[in-house]
Amino acid sequence: MSSAYSSTLTLAAGAVLICAVVVLWVTSTRSMLIVVATQGTALGCVAMTLGVHVGDAGLIATAAVELAVKGLAIPVLIDRAAGGALDRERRPLVNVPASLVASAALIVLAFTAARGVATFVGATSGALVPVGVATLLVGFLVLVSRRRPIFQMVGLLLVDNGIALVAFLCTAGVPFLIEVGVSLDVLLAVVVLMVLAQRLRSEFGDLDLDELRELHD
Repeated sequence: MSSAYSSTLTLAAGAVLICAVVVLWVTSTRSMLIVVATQGTALGCVAMTLGVHVGDAGLIATAAVELAVKGLAIPVLIDRAAGGALDRERRPLVNVPASLVASAALIVLAFTAARGVATFVGATSGALVPVGVATLLVGFLVLVSRRRPIFQMVGLLLVDNGIALVAFLCTAGVPFLIEVGVSLDVLLAVVVLMVLAQRLRSEFGDLDLDELRELHD
């Protein structure tokens, strides 16, 4: 049982980080949304695995919220913000090879910096804390290296997923009401950004930040 728990938890947490890195690699909006939905599902699986292991009904309910909100609702809303178009990030501020190299450096930094926390928490979940920190840092990299607001929405989501993963692994979950509140806050932020993105598309026909900045100037 312990071996199955460790393997499942490691696989799910690893999938969260891998999805964050893949976001830096893909340029198609549709592919990115598939990755985002996969990451939300993996994060829900982390919470579900921890909840089943410790027998915490609140954590299992939190996992259901994560699966519904981040595995389904938010990707659908981001897709609507993109207008269902197969947009591509053609001119990122940092190109894909450089982004992948930077993500590798951030992952090494995360594992080095979070080593003390992992030791303090102990057990399998503690050893995976650097994975959550790495996801958080990669999310910030997406935020600063991509031009299209759709990708920046995803960067914001990656940051939140990284924080949630660290919380789950460090404390075997956060209180259900707190997690519901945080998830709804993220959902609200995505809805607001979706409305803004649709308004910008209807006015200017594109969502490239450089072109919008030129219109402002």
